[in-house]
Amino acid sequence: MIDDDRPTIHLTARAGWINDPLSLTWHDGTYHVFFQHVPGQTSWAPSCHWGHATSADLRTWTEQPVALAPGEGDDGIWSGSLAVDGDRTTIFYTSIDAADFSIGRIRTATPMDAEWNRWQKGDVVAVPPADLDVQVYRDPFVFRDGDQWRMLVGANLLGTTAAALSYSSPDLRDWRYDGIAAQRDAAATDPVWTGKLWECPQIFTLDGVDVLITSVWSDDELHYVAYGLGAWNDGVFTVDHWGRLTWGDSYYAPSFYRDAEGRPGLVFWLREIRDRDGDVWTGAMSVPHLLSLDGDVLVARPHPDVVRNDGVTAHTASDRVELVGDGRADIISWDPEFGELQVTRDGAPVLTLERTAGKVVVSAPVSGWSATVVADDSTVQILIDGPILELSTGAGLFAAPLRSTAATSQ
Repeated sequence: MIDDDRPTIHLTARAGWINDPLSLTWHDGTYHVFFQHVPGQTSWAPSCHWGHATSADLRTWTEQPVALAPGEGDDGIWSGSLAVDGDRTTIFYTSIDAADFSIGRIRTATPMDAEWNRWQKGDVVAVPPADLDVQVYRDPFVFRDGDQWRMLVGANLLGTTAAALSYSSPDLRDWRYDGIAAQRDAAATDPVWTGKLWECPQIFTLDGVDVLITSVWSDDELHYVAYGLGAWNDGVFTVDHWGRLTWGDSYYAPSFYRDAEGRPGLVFWLREIRDRDGDVWTGAMSVPHLLSLDGDVLVARPHPDVVRNDGVTAHTASDRVELVGDGRADIISWDPEFGELQVTRDGAPVLTLERTAGKVVVSAPVSGWSATVVADDSTVQILIDGPILELSTGAGLFAAPLRSTAATSQ
């Protein structure tokens, strides 16, 4: 039978709701990650907090006290990012008003202790530009750009256009609006549709190529993760190629990070993951992934520290693998040239994977769902951790709950 208890290497809240992971950071020998959190209930509410957890190895997580909570002018503490400048650390978050939480304000907080457990709220440093018809405004991402700091904020313009607005600062304190960093009309669909709003837009450089990663939102519906490859120059991002990174209904709101060795990666919110009865905790953080480029395709694979075999049972499979119920997560490496893979536990089917032209069809017989994932000829990595499935190919990612909740392949 599939284990419906908590996963072993995925972060979940002790109790309550979590969604977007925020600013996974290696700091003084420890990984810190923050996350959207609604304590005390298993459904989303606008009165979000910033939860906080730490880890030494990216797979054993300790939940810390809530870092930021509503109050002091904030009805909700929504997504943002963290920046470290020497001995100064600053959180940038979306402060929302419950009367109209589509339009946020960008506010700061600074730590009051070395462990980053207590934070003091600061000033509002950015609001929507007055000369734009901004209908949604949130999710600041702050990064170093040469001798200055940059901030992107996700926006919807005119009700029809997804955009990232660009700001600059010399010191993380004083910010200037510089203009629209990138934008795309919701009517554009070739080669991939990117919606009416880019939630959590982030820019980073990978193998000499500038990458924009974003979550696709439209009319309060959450879709998938898309990316643009191109060039960042003086606060403007020019996209040469659009692509889609995730499939299914689970992955959303990725957060960019660099690991202890400086390698670039993403960590995602996993939707539709919850405890057996759905009344204790809801939502999980994906395992951290590392990124690479294969031509114009963004490739994400589980971080090797997460799936090393002293904590995860590793399998190399051609057409069949039997899982052992030893309480650990399982990572399966499958060569799709074999055409089909059967995954069982105690003789009962858990997963079936079947290769078709350029795709892999994934079915969970016990859970009752099937989905199609874009794939290439490279190894498919299948991570099973209690109620969570994460699957990575050289062309995309897929995640789903391993129980009766349906998964689709939008």
